[in-house]
Amino acid sequence: MRIIKLDETSKLDVMKNLIKRSPDNYGPYENTVKEIIANVKENRDKAVFEYTKKFDKADINESNVRVTDEEIKEAYEKVDDELIRVIRRALKNIREYHSLQKRNSWIDTKSDGTILGQKISPIEYAGVYVPGGKAAYPSTVLMNVAPAEVAGVEHIIMCTPCNSEGKVYPTTLVAAKEAGVTEVYKVGGAQAIAAMAFGTQSIPKVDKIVGPGNIFVALAKRLVYGHVSIDSVAGPSEILVLADETATPKFVAADLLSQAEHDELASAILVTDSMKLAEEVSMWTEKFTAELERKEIIQKSLDNFGYILVTDNLEDGIDVVNEIAPEHLEIVTKNPYDTMTKVKNAGAMFLGEYSSEPLGDYFAGPNHVLPTNGTARFFSPLGVDDFIKKSSIISYSEPALRNVYKDVMTFAKAEGLTAHANSMRVRFEDVE
Repeated sequence: MRIIKLDETSKLDVMKNLIKRSPDNYGPYENTVKEIIANVKENRDKAVFEYTKKFDKADINESNVRVTDEEIKEAYEKVDDELIRVIRRALKNIREYHSLQKRNSWIDTKSDGTILGQKISPIEYAGVYVPGGKAAYPSTVLMNVAPAEVAGVEHIIMCTPCNSEGKVYPTTLVAAKEAGVTEVYKVGGAQAIAAMAFGTQSIPKVDKIVGPGNIFVALAKRLVYGHVSIDSVAGPSEILVLADETATPKFVAADLLSQAEHDELASAILVTDSMKLAEEVSMWTEKFTAELERKEIIQKSLDNFGYILVTDNLEDGIDVVNEIAPEHLEIVTKNPYDTMTKVKNAGAMFLGEYSSEPLGDYFAGPNHVLPTNGTARFFSPLGVDDFIKKSSIISYSEPALRNVYKDVMTFAKAEGLTAHANSMRVRFEDVE
């Protein structure tokens, strides 16, 4: 990995390069996705089935688009019992973590007869998109479905691509059944997002769409936002390790590569105040890369978006972290808990050298759907809050309103809204 002694000029160059990974640069594909969305909105099932035939080579129609109980049973027979056991253990951790995020409705009453409050309600229909073109992602199923289930969503609809024979990955179906998905449909790509956003004869319209996907899926989510809610438009995966001289170079290198193998656009960055650590981590990344199965993808990721940034001190390193606002942040310092208190922007933080990032991907419990490309400055991980609505509650008694109605009228008249003022006045004509 390239080692850069960080100054203002080199930091600016790094930031400019990382911006190239942003979903904001997906413009060349936008017209294609707009056409798909418009077609699905207009022609519904017909368009969905045509795109499935075109892109997935599968003959899908209204009779087989929905996964049956028999297909789910068949999936369980094909998945190793040990993997099913691990899926259940991971799901237990994920549910327990997200159950701590649940909010309660509340009411606040005052002696003058004023009652204010907030009512928490789950959304009715959640749509979950799960990729399935090149590999199976049961962990994605668990992470997107579990918080919806904990929130109390009644209908959890999942769309995922099928193969040319109309089959969905068995591990995906097992994870969906375990997590509590209501219905699974054999539809992928931008057409799946459009189908869930607008509804078709076979696929119900949802209130919110969550889940990762390729460029076409990401753009489709952005374009249907407003018709439905979405979680975010996620970019390629990224990891930043903040480490000092106490870190174990072999561990740091292994963790950097765990994200670099995702995608040629993935970013793996080490920020450290130790040149010795930087040089040793660089050596270990070269050694590991040569041995790993996905070495071509890893090498391109490192060549394009991999960095070892050496700062003058740890405080400067923390400033770099906050500026990059990474999706995954590992803090491997002498006192990671103290360092953590100074970090303002990160999707998920892993503290200490035995808190490796893959724990978060699969098992620990916190959600692995995280803000990318610097959006951790203002976005949060997927959670229970993404699947609830908040309704304000206002109730005034006659004496309570009598005490304030003139104030309301003054505000309304100041804005030229005399009907607003009249709504107050007519209730108290006897004192006007």
